[in-house]
This record gives sequence, C-alpha cells and structure tokens, in this order.
Amino acid sequence: MKKLLIIVLVAILGGMVALGGANYLGWGQTKYVEVNGTPTTTLARFSNAPETRVVPAPTEGFVIAADRALPAVVHIKASKPAGRNGGGGNPFGIDPDQLPDAFRDLFGNPGRGGNGGEMPLQQGSGSGVIISTDGYIVSNNHVVEDAETLEVVLNDERTYTATVIGTDPTTDIALIKIDETGLQPIQFADSDEVKVGQWVVAVGNPFSLTSTVTAGIVSAKGRSIDIVRRSGGDMAIESFIQTDAVVNPGNSGGALVNQNGDLIGINTAISSPTGVFAGYSFAVPSAIVKKVAEDLREFGIVQRGLLGARIQQINTAFAKDKDIDRDNGVYVAEVVEGSAAEEAGIRAGDVILSVDNVSTLRSSELLEQLGRHRPGDRVTLNVERDGKARDYTVVLQNTNGNTDVMLPTEGPEIVSSLGAEFENLSEDYANELNVQGVAIAKLGNGLLAEQTRVRPGFILTRVNGRSVRDVEQLEDLLDGADGPITLEGVYPDDTSRTYKYAIVK
Repeated sequence: MKKLLIIVLVAILGGMVALGGANYLGWGQTKYVEVNGTPTTTLARFSNAPETRVVPAPTEGFVIAADRALPAVVHIKASKPAGRNGGGGNPFGIDPDQLPDAFRDLFGNPGRGGNGGEMPLQQGSGSGVIISTDGYIVSNNHVVEDAETLEVVLNDERTYTATVIGTDPTTDIALIKIDETGLQPIQFADSDEVKVGQWVVAVGNPFSLTSTVTAGIVSAKGRSIDIVRRSGGDMAIESFIQTDAVVNPGNSGGALVNQNGDLIGINTAISSPTGVFAGYSFAVPSAIVKKVAEDLREFGIVQRGLLGARIQQINTAFAKDKDIDRDNGVYVAEVVEGSAAEEAGIRAGDVILSVDNVSTLRSSELLEQLGRHRPGDRVTLNVERDGKARDYTVVLQNTNGNTDVMLPTEGPEIVSSLGAEFENLSEDYANELNVQGVAIAKLGNGLLAEQTRVRPGFILTRVNGRSVRDVEQLEDLLDGADGPITLEGVYPDDTSRTYKYAIVK
C-alpha cells in the first residue's frame, strides 16, 4: 500500500512539472499575428518571423489582371488559302510533326471552307491585343500572314474587318488596325522588371474559346527555341519569356500580363509533343513588342539597329576550344568590314558582356537588347579582351550600312503581283549548290500561287530563257516582259532536275 501511494505521488508531481513547463513554453496558448491589419490565429511561429507581415492574395490579383486585360484582348479569325504554309496551316511552312524539340505554334485552325472551283479557304483562329484607343492591335506575324481576310471580334462581341499595317517575321510580331475609336487599350509593363517565379496571367482564345484566362509563373527569361528563325532568318530575335501558364492553339497573339493586368509579353509558342499544352509556353517580351509596333505604325517596317558582327554564345566546351577563361558571354566570331562594330573598335575574339549596363551573357539577351534600338542609336557595350573589360560606344547601322531611316520598297508592279519575296543566294550557298539564281523566300497571294505549283525555296535561274543573277536583274526582266512569262529553276534538294512554270500577267 505504501509503495502504491509513492507511485501515485510521483505521477502527480510529474504531471504538474509537465504542465508547468508547457505553460512556460507557451504551449496551448493562442498566438495572434497581424495579417493585412486583421488579427488571426496561428498554431506555430518561427523564431525569426516578424510580429506583423503582409500576405499577398494571389486570387485577388488574378481577378484584377483579368478585369483589366480581357477588354483589350481580341479574337482574330484569319482566312487563308488552303494548302498554303505547308498545307497544314503551320505558319512556319513546316509539318508540325517534323518540328525539332517538339515545338508547336499556338495558331489554331478549327476548320476549312470553300466554294465552287475556287481554292478553298482555311480558317485560322488567333488572338490580338488592343494597344491604342483608335484601333491598333498587336498580334503574331504568323496569325495574319497571307490572310485574305481578317475578322476581329472584341470582348463585347463587336466584329470588325481589320487591315494589316505591317509585319515583322524577325520577331513574329504584326500590327493590324480596325476602324473604331474609344477602345480600351492594354497598358505596357517593363518586361525587364519581370522576375522568374512571379505570377503571370495569359489571356487569349484557345480552341476558339473566347476570352479565356489562365495563370502560372515565369519559368525562365531570355529563352531561345529556334522557331522564329524559320521565318525570320538570321535576323530573328528570340528572347522569350517562358511560363507554365496554360495556353493552347488559338492563344497566338494573346496577352501575357502581370497581376496588375499590364502587358509583359505576347504569347507565341508552346513546347509540346502533341500540339496542345504540355507544360511550357513562350511569349515575346513587351519591350520588343512595343518597339516593333511603334516602328510599324510610324514607318511601315521595323527599324533594326545592327552591330555588324557574327556572334556565338560561350559555353564550357566552346571556351575550352577557344582557350577563353570564362564559361559565359557572347563571343564575336567575325566583324563585318565597315560595320558599326568595326568602327567602334570591336574585334573578332572579343567577348560582349553587357549592353548599356544590362547583362547579356547569352546571345538571345544580346539580340534582344540591340533589337530595341534603331539605326543611329548609340549603345555602350562592355567587352572583355585579353582578360580585361572595357566599354565601347557603338553607333548602330541599318542593313545598308548607314544610319538612315529605312522605308518600305516597292518593286515593279509585275513583281508585286507575283505574291512572292525573293532573295539573293549567298556566294557560299550558290557555290555549294553549283547554281546561280534567286530564291523564293516566301510565297503569298499572287500569280505564282494561283497559276503554278511552285514552292518556297525554289531557285529561279531563268526568266524567258535569260539567266538571273540577282533580285535587281529579276525585277528588270519581269518588268520588261511582254505576254506569258516562263520561269525556270531548281529546288535545293535536287539541282539536277529543272522545273518550268508559266504565268500570264
């Protein structure tokens, strides 16, 4: 009995000690922490947590973003001849199943139509963003390119026919306009201020589901995926904002906005093995969009400030091969004679580290920064040479090697009526193919598409039996031709076979 009493006393004493210790440590008490000015309860608090803190409300931010962005995002319905752009509606002229790295564009093609014996029209569905009260709208070049008609449907269902003001394949941006005033434009944000990990909202018309809003975060910046280069060539600028906001075909040209509803990018492409969203999407930064849109509105074409150097991004393997003591930066492989780079004193072998104090350790970042400038603009490049960094002031040039404003050029009427863009063959390419002529870079609406089965890439070698050396001579031969015109040439994949096409003006 005595032992039992001792055990009970020990148990009671132990319980009292435990309760006292818990009370001393604060267990069982309710703690109040100020959140947005409202007291609330919490079960635990880290020792270094502040007594008051502000907790953002992301759902509220998405509502604000949607309310501000939705009125500025439009639905674009583009009618294009069926079979154009590779026959499948792909804006880059490539079979979607053959795209490397499984990249897909976001331009939906919900159906086709046609009548009589005319070429049927393929209906494409994309998006656009109103940027002015008087009807200017930005979208993707591949949404409006080659379209015979463009129908724009506003968020309130008002419908208009749009005209193309200008396009820029090098950034995949286009500017179109509808005849209306009093519209609600989107506000531009500075895409340089965008941070990896921040919330973003995508607004567009996926699968023709108008005014669709999705949210995600910024996954990366300065991303290059080599998709714009297919239509924009070596002048292409790819420095995408990568996000995981859900976008799908039909989102092309739509808005990527921050939580305030301000534009930080134009949705352009997705990474997908199936053609629908599989995790990542890519948007052209608003800084590039704004500059391109301003150029197209003012001049009709983009004013590109060029450095005049062939560049290559440095990585560990490249640095080892070139004996460079750094693993990043943009290597100057070659400087064009008489270029802006040469006049500034930049040499082959230099490494470019920044533009106007903005770090450019990747080629995409350098091209983005330069792409914001016009010919005649001065930029400061921080360049490393022989292990030492110094600044160079560069006056950027245009494609003609001067600082003049570039204006749209119009060839002879017959050349324009062909509906094609021609380009000279480089000396190396001509020697490789052992052929002399002019290549069809792009094929749009016109006599060639209507009367022949010629495809982009065709190298035109003769016009009415006379040899063609360059675009200038081609224009002269076509302008002076009477009656039917015979075109002869080859395709790069088989130069042994000559094709002949005839057109009637």
